[in-house]
Amino acid sequence: MAAKLFDGKRVLITGGTGSLGKILVRRLLSGEMGDPAKIIVFSRDEAKQHFMRVEYQNGKTVTEEVIYRNFQRKLQFWIGDVRDFNSVVAALRDVDIVVNAAAMKQVPTCEYHPYEAVRTNIEGSENIVCAIQKHNLNVETVVGVSTDKACKPVNAMGMTKAIQERIFIQGNMRCPNTRFVCTRYGNVLASRGSVIPLFHDQIRNGGPVTITTLEMTRFLLTLDHAVDTIFSAIAGALPGETYVPRAPSSRIVDVAKVLIGDRPIKMVVTGIRPGEKIHEIMVSDEEANRTVERGKWYTILPILPEVCGDRTGSGCLKKEYSSNDNVIDLEGTRKLLIEHRLMVEDVPKRRQQELLR
Repeated sequence: MAAKLFDGKRVLITGGTGSLGKILVRRLLSGEMGDPAKIIVFSRDEAKQHFMRVEYQNGKTVTEEVIYRNFQRKLQFWIGDVRDFNSVVAALRDVDIVVNAAAMKQVPTCEYHPYEAVRTNIEGSENIVCAIQKHNLNVETVVGVSTDKACKPVNAMGMTKAIQERIFIQGNMRCPNTRFVCTRYGNVLASRGSVIPLFHDQIRNGGPVTITTLEMTRFLLTLDHAVDTIFSAIAGALPGETYVPRAPSSRIVDVAKVLIGDRPIKMVVTGIRPGEKIHEIMVSDEEANRTVERGKWYTILPILPEVCGDRTGSGCLKKEYSSNDNVIDLEGTRKLLIEHRLMVEDVPKRRQQELLR
């Protein structure tokens, strides 16, 4: 991966105040992949932007010091909404790289409000492509952040994310000077709304810990691994390709057992939720035929021949890639959670508060 990948680049992160956006900003500011000229956090939540701005400005709380001169800093905050075309056009001007992390991602919320998921996940993505096309914007790369639920979708969230992927893949035909690529991964460990913060909360309150089904498995992917996937796609993906991380997986009941430890806390099986899969699927049977290996990642080639060209699958996958394929045991799950400091007693007070937001 090119060490100077972001040198002098102007990077826009939609949905940049989310769990992924925060880690992405931290990694970009670290200089590990070069020194960006500008990082723009684009979102519609004024409060989250304010707290993030304060955090990155050494805890200053005087309004004038914190907010004014926003657009003279390397890290900038832009209030806007991917649903609003004009807002997207304004934010994309003079940007080199876009990471589209804005999303409605909670499965039950999307089931109750499916058109709201359409507006954010589908229309938001179309607004990005359309803005670049109509205004001839000089955007080099757009990365669409997708989810395992887009693979063989069974819920509104996954269906809208699947369409998002196709919009970005086809965007390569509409905007030939911009490279559109995607990343796809499952639930991220300790991200907002994921199962580990829920288990932490339930354990601190004395239980019970709720398990939907004993058979459920999930990939165990960290936020940093998710960011690595984005960086790798920016560095090496060809137009229309989707990068999928190869990650360990575990039974959710084993995750719960490890977090509970020797505490006298019960587990209760509540039943699978509507629209929920027992196993995460990252690459479908159909996609396996057009998948190649790229280092630590599987890469799904685009379905459109006009975008794919003469690229062909390598035969590295003979079937779908599922979280049920290579499940680590209870001890392996324990070691992984300890390694990433996700045990209940390992979580600092400030981090506990973040996990429960």
